[in-house]
Amino acid sequence: MAKQKEQKAPGRFKQVVAVFRQTMKLDKSAIWITLLGFLAPTALAVGFAAITQPGVLGWILYVLLGATIGMMLALIIMSRKAERAAYTSNAGKPGAVTLALQGAFRKGWRGVLEPVAVNPRSLAAVYRIVGRPGIVFIAEGNRGDAAHLLEAERKRVVRAAQGVPVHAVWVTTDEKATPLHELPKTLNKMKPTLNRKQVSTVYARMIALHNALPIPKGIDPRKRPTRR
Repeated sequence: MAKQKEQKAPGRFKQVVAVFRQTMKLDKSAIWITLLGFLAPTALAVGFAAITQPGVLGWILYVLLGATIGMMLALIIMSRKAERAAYTSNAGKPGAVTLALQGAFRKGWRGVLEPVAVNPRSLAAVYRIVGRPGIVFIAEGNRGDAAHLLEAERKRVVRAAQGVPVHAVWVTTDEKATPLHELPKTLNKMKPTLNRKQVSTVYARMIALHNALPIPKGIDPRKRPTRR
């Protein structure tokens, strides 16, 4: 039998192209804003060179500098647009909150990507993370179902971490909810009240609280959520 060729992971350039195409489908303005981000610094560099640099070498250096800055700016714009497009395409879907949590974990928040409570019928879910502002619950799905889950989790947490601020953010399906793409900004705006040592202590208590829960039937106790 001939050996099947192993499928190689797409290269960096192909990944960027794929993200670019997907973003274009969801946001038609992305290509024009990205192009403007590239052309504006380049045009400024050319104009500045025309005024101050009589020699060809000076022109080349300024154009290269402007193009480099423009490329960096275009990549930043495309990254932001791609992130926004990902939030838009996943908004309202079960598990969409994990998109924002992945970014939050890189900025000092601690927790797990899996929800701490889920309604099996409506798939409403509650996530719990710990950071300098305290303990934050993030509700997802139907607000009514998520509210019952969140209140039950809040009572358990208050007993385990007395005196620690507890917040709730509603990324639910109602009009008063926080849109998914604004969740990272909402988390970043929260006022810090704990230092790093206190965050570690509170997070350890949350892990102990999670481990103390009875294991539902059909769940493999050896498979734990990935901690961040």
